Amino acid sequence: MTGAASAAEEPDVRLLDFSELDGWDDDDHAEALAVFLNTCRDMKSPDWKGLCRVAEDQTNAKAFFEMFFRPVEISDGAPALFTGYFEPELEGALSPSARFRFPVYRLPPEARDGTWLSRREIEESGAMQGRGLEIAWVDDAVELFFLQIQGSGRIRLADGRHIRVGYGGKNGHEYRSVGRELVRRGIYTAHQVSAQVIKNWVRRNPIDGLELLRHNPSYVFFREVNEVPAELGPLGAMNRSVTEMRTVAVDPRYTPLGAPVWVEKNGKGKIRRLMIAQDTGSAIKGAQRADIFFGTGDEAGLRAGRLKDPGRMIVLMPIQRAYAYLPVDAQ
Repeated sequence: MTGAASAAEEPDVRLLDFSELDGWDDDDHAEALAVFLNTCRDMKSPDWKGLCRVAEDQTNAKAFFEMFFRPVEISDGAPALFTGYFEPELEGALSPSARFRFPVYRLPPEARDGTWLSRREIEESGAMQGRGLEIAWVDDAVELFFLQIQGSGRIRLADGRHIRVGYGGKNGHEYRSVGRELVRRGIYTAHQVSAQVIKNWVRRNPIDGLELLRHNPSYVFFREVNEVPAELGPLGAMNRSVTEMRTVAVDPRYTPLGAPVWVEKNGKGKIRRLMIAQDTGSAIKGAQRADIFFGTGDEAGLRAGRLKDPGRMIVLMPIQRAYAYLPVDAQ
C-alpha cells in the first residue's frame, strides 16, 4: 500500500464519491481545514507537502477537499469500532501535604533500560524518595493510575496554573488489567467494568483499592511538556497539539498520519465529521479502528468512556495516491 507500512496485510480498498459520504455537506469544513494545517506541514511525502501549501491559501475549505482528494474506504475485514480518549486533569501541588501525597515522578536513570522495580516496589521501597524526581503531587491515587494509562494529562494548581505532563518512560513490566482482576475476584462481571466503576471501587475501598492498583506492576513516568500552552490540546503522535472532536487516533499501517478522515460513527449520538489522523494508540489496530479525542477534564473523560460504537471510516487521499491503491485492472 502506498503510504502505509508493509507489515499490514493487503486490505480491501474502495474509492467513493463525496456524494456517498453521509452528512458531508453539513460539516464545518473550514474548522477541519484549520486542524489539517496544524500538522500537514510535517508530512514528508511530496504530494502531501504540495497539498499543504495549496491549503494555506484556501478560502473555500469544502471545495478544496473535493478538488484535491478522493474518499477511500479501506477495510481489513474487521468491523469498524470507534472509541474515545481524553486528556485527564488532576488537582495537584508543587509540594506534598496531607491532601497532595501522591507523587508524579520523572524517569529515574536506572529505569531507562530493561526491567526495573515493580509498581509496588516503587511505592513501598523508598527508592524514589529524596532524589528530586517529583514533578508534582496529586490528591488521588486512582486518578494518577489512570493518568499513567493515558500517558499524558494536566495538573491544575491552586493558583490556576497548569502543568502539562507527557509520557517519559516506564519500568519495563507488562501491563496487567485491574478491571479483569475485579472480574476474576467476582466483584463485577465483565460487562459492568469501566474506568469509572474501577475509580469508584478504589475510592470506596481505600486500602484494598491501593492493593488492587498494585496488581498492575507496570509504572509510567512523566516529563513536563512546557512547549504546549495550557489552552491547547496535548501533543499527539505528530508532536503537535490534538484538537477536541477533530483529532482521531488511527492505525498508521492503513491511514497516513496527517490525512483527513471522514468519520461516520453510528449508535447513540451519531457523529458525521471530518477529522484529521494526528495520533496513534497501542489499542488502535486495524483499518477501521479509530479513537476520537474528546478534550480535557472529567466531562471529556465521561463522554470518551461511553463511546464504543460501530460505523465506518473513510480516508481522504490525494487523487493520484487514491488511484494508486486500486489494482491495475480496476484503474
